[in-house]
Amino acid sequence: MKLQPYLDRMGIHYQMLRHDTTYSAQGLARAEHISGHRVIKPVLVQADGQFVLCAVPASSRVDLDELQRQLGVTEMKLADEQAMARVFEDCELGAEPPIGAIFGLPTVMDDSLTKQDNVTFQAGSHVEAITMAMADYRRIAQPGIAHFAKMMM
Repeated sequence: MKLQPYLDRMGIHYQMLRHDTTYSAQGLARAEHISGHRVIKPVLVQADGQFVLCAVPASSRVDLDELQRQLGVTEMKLADEQAMARVFEDCELGAEPPIGAIFGLPTVMDDSLTKQDNVTFQAGSHVEAITMAMADYRRIAQPGIAHFAKMMM
């Protein structure tokens, strides 16, 4: 997966950002001097054995019980690092873009992100990020929308 060629093929207008090395979505928010509410953090889960890519604000975490209820599945767990390395083999671990379609996965986005005009997320490495309009993100990610994020303390 190469994110930029994918975005270009899809006709998406975006801005490529380079920043100091960051290992978290909140770190990306700090590096780019933007709110953690505008940075999308991808979280890979297994729902009834199937991978699902979750998109939540950097300032939040996934409420697995609520996500399980919203998706109507019987088993829900976070994917481990080995699974993430297999699924996102072209990305640095922890720097995956939150666009499941690139990886053949469904995406579900927390409804709190819909309030944002623009969003930012890692571009597959710990030193590159993408900023784009939320409308474009929704067009390419085609996420299901649910309410499953909780603010971190």
